[in-house]
Amino acid sequence: MGISSERGTIHPYWPRDLLIPSYVANDKSMPEILVIFFSVSGIFVLVTWLITGIPGRLGTWRRLAMSWFGVCGFIHCVIEGWFSVYYDVLPGDQSFLSQLWKEYSKGDSRYVIADNFTVCMETVTAWLWGPFSFWAVYSFLTYKPYRFVLQLIISLGQLYGAVLYFFTEHRDGYSHSELGHPLYFWFYFVFMNVLWIFIPSALIVDAWRQLSAAQTHTDNTKGHKSKRN
Repeated sequence: MGISSERGTIHPYWPRDLLIPSYVANDKSMPEILVIFFSVSGIFVLVTWLITGIPGRLGTWRRLAMSWFGVCGFIHCVIEGWFSVYYDVLPGDQSFLSQLWKEYSKGDSRYVIADNFTVCMETVTAWLWGPFSFWAVYSFLTYKPYRFVLQLIISLGQLYGAVLYFFTEHRDGYSHSELGHPLYFWFYFVFMNVLWIFIPSALIVDAWRQLSAAQTHTDNTKGHKSKRN
């Protein structure tokens, strides 16, 4: 249901008295937007899974991690990249990606009001963690020695951004969504973002173990050489 502001603009966002004079309602339906988004995201997961499936190169866990980085690269570079460039005209724009953001904003209206935190956070995410995610896939496919360093850096950045994302909204009293709404609050706002807490946390632990094992091996090698000398 649309909400009429003091200036007569009708919009579906919270809080109820939010002013968005330039808002234009989407001409695509919510199911259409979500189907396209999840279909394209699924394609990136599938393609990355297939690319990393060369026998003997990467195990199942590592292929799943690379599929995660593959879809992160798409979401960060394309979707969040779009927001970082067009955030100021997004409420009135009818391009598909703008409509996607307007739909998502039903769970967090900070995106349709160009909130300073979301603009800054999404810009960093788009221009750093997006390209780095694709770089991570390449580095694992080619066994670059820095691959777990990349995994650690990206995952720490994603985790930090997600924690700030939730914490800033918590301090605002969850005022930018209909608290408790099954789709807009629990699916859009909570589920779609908590993934960037749990998965990066697991990848941080994985990178920590891999790098610690490598350092232990280096220390032991140096120790043996010192004893021989």
